[in-house]
Amino acid sequence: MKSPLCLRRRSLVCALAFAGTVSVVAPAALAQSRLDVHGALDAYAGHGVALAWGVLRGKDEASTFVVVRVDADPARYRALAVTGMDPFTHKGEPLSPETSVDRSVVVRVPRSRFADLPQTEWRFLPKDPAAPALVVDYRGVPDTTPEFDEAAKLDASLAARIEQARRTSGGRK
Repeated sequence: MKSPLCLRRRSLVCALAFAGTVSVVAPAALAQSRLDVHGALDAYAGHGVALAWGVLRGKDEASTFVVVRVDADPARYRALAVTGMDPFTHKGEPLSPETSVDRSVVVRVPRSRFADLPQTEWRFLPKDPAAPALVVDYRGVPDTTPEFDEAAKLDASLAARIEQARRTSGGRK
């Protein structure tokens, strides 16, 4: 017959082994609950979303805004949340409140905000809770982002670049 101390050790070893298995499996399960995509250019299309970046210049830096138009498939996604992040501390702040995607969404952020929070996560929340959320991640304002002095020209550019991104994405869903 085994001593109570031996049985306790065996129980402890089994518990630690189980905890190690859970700690390895749990992050993998969480990773499957969201799809991460890295955005690089000023226009992106894929996974049921399309977005285009632009800058609307003001009379000075304080009145200059980064403007992003976002179109998302409302059959796939219910909402969009935008978060600015510091890539070193991982501190984040909402740049736009959670917004329904039943139409085009336009997000306006002061350009100066990107100095402190250069990483932007565009989080698309699925309609189906079993489906993964989509996160389109950008590191800074894309270098190719066009700048405009007039809002009408910016709006026309955003619409045209979203359509172009959809065409060149090859219809990726």
